[in-house]
Amino acid sequence: MSETGAKIIQTERLRLRMPEMDDFAAYAELMASPRSVGMGGPFDRRAAWGMFCHDVALWQLFGHGALMIDLAETGECVGQVGINHGPLFPEKELGWLVYEGHEGRGYATEAATVLRNWAFATLSLPSLVSYIAPGNAASIAVAQRLGGRLDLTAPRTDPEDLVYRHLAA
Repeated sequence: MSETGAKIIQTERLRLRMPEMDDFAAYAELMASPRSVGMGGPFDRRAAWGMFCHDVALWQLFGHGALMIDLAETGECVGQVGINHGPLFPEKELGWLVYEGHEGRGYATEAATVLRNWAFATLSLPSLVSYIAPGNAASIAVAQRLGGRLDLTAPRTDPEDLVYRHLAA
């Protein structure tokens, strides 16, 4: 935790930090785009706001939530990684999204790896899951790079989702 109580995790290339109001515009743009189909979208601005607030509120309610992914060198925000929970998720979910133009550079894998490791060490979780739409090859690849294994028996809100389970070491 930083001095203000805000969660910050640093890697060589990335800085993961708490969401701020200035992050909402890019988040809402992604959620309104066809790229959000695998998350149930596209979403209008009102729905995107509710999701954004959910990501922030999780920190107060559960001690985990979303972190924005900034490039350490420039400070540019390139996406989000988070641990989701609450009534919308049967289990604690490790999720990620990368903004257009920043895909394919390993940001999601790097951010999800450090947040997963933080969650296992800090929250003492035995596992996390990632819910992924079947056609989302990029997210499936990230889950597999993280060591996630397909769990055909895991509970899921969307029966079509693939569920990748990440086990604590």
